[in-house]
Amino acid sequence: MLISPPFGGGRAPVLAKNAVASSQPLATQAGIEALQNGGNAVDAALATAITLTVVEPTMNGLGGDGFALIWDGKKLHGMNASGRAPAAWTPEYFAGKTAMDLIGWNTATVPGMVSGWIELSRKFGKLPFAQLFKRAIDYAENGFPVSPVIARQWREAIPILKNQPGFAESFLIDGKAPTAGQIWRYPAQAKTLRAIADSEGESFYSGDLAKSMVDFAQATGGCFTMADFAANKPEWVEPLAFDYGDYTLHEIPPNWIRYSCANGFGYFASSECQTISCQFCAAYSFASRSHAHGFCRCLCLCL
Repeated sequence: MLISPPFGGGRAPVLAKNAVASSQPLATQAGIEALQNGGNAVDAALATAITLTVVEPTMNGLGGDGFALIWDGKKLHGMNASGRAPAAWTPEYFAGKTAMDLIGWNTATVPGMVSGWIELSRKFGKLPFAQLFKRAIDYAENGFPVSPVIARQWREAIPILKNQPGFAESFLIDGKAPTAGQIWRYPAQAKTLRAIADSEGESFYSGDLAKSMVDFAQATGGCFTMADFAANKPEWVEPLAFDYGDYTLHEIPPNWIRYSCANGFGYFASSECQTISCQFCAAYSFASRSHAHGFCRCLCLCL
């Protein structure tokens, strides 16, 4: 069993019968709590993901997409809960454009992640759906201290998003991002999360929350309709498999971008991948510069 990486690193592996890992400790604790309350790995993952929408809003949000690979002991299941485009996005709608917008309503699809939470909980979860929202609602309602990295990301997002409808009102305090250690509260998000939990997502796709999102979008330049939200459904898909040495890698098929990463491993294991040194790779602790560049090159070929 490999318990340390073949290249330099400052962190030791965590070994346990059950473990939860995420990019934010408060979200990780929510997942651990789900396990302690009798939940399974899917419950823990959902509680963690739901809490991340509150405690790490710079990387996660209720408007995002969701993908999952679940091993049930016998079979590997794949779920694609990425958002669908509004029906109004026809070729004629984008006529005259030479490139897609980088921000704004023309980059926003119907939020798919919430539908993924519902589907995963119904198919594999043990705990009541509403229980998975407990910590997220608490942090949104009563607050939590913003961590340094998230505070920096929050601050850096302001020049990009400050003019987007609703951003300043929702995520800034007197025009500024919260600083590291500052307590952030978002009662409106707590209300939204509670509505999702109590209705098992019905409000989000066909009820009051859906209407609120559609009305706001149409008032500020978007083209969502209630029919767009009602039609959104996650898909169960057959995971793709790639051999890499003695291992088999599994990934969600397109439209998921990590499909490219799996392809990259395949190229890396083949003779097609040439290793050329570069300065970029010298900054990272790979086994060698050629090893790092070869892997990066293979990923580029697959994108």
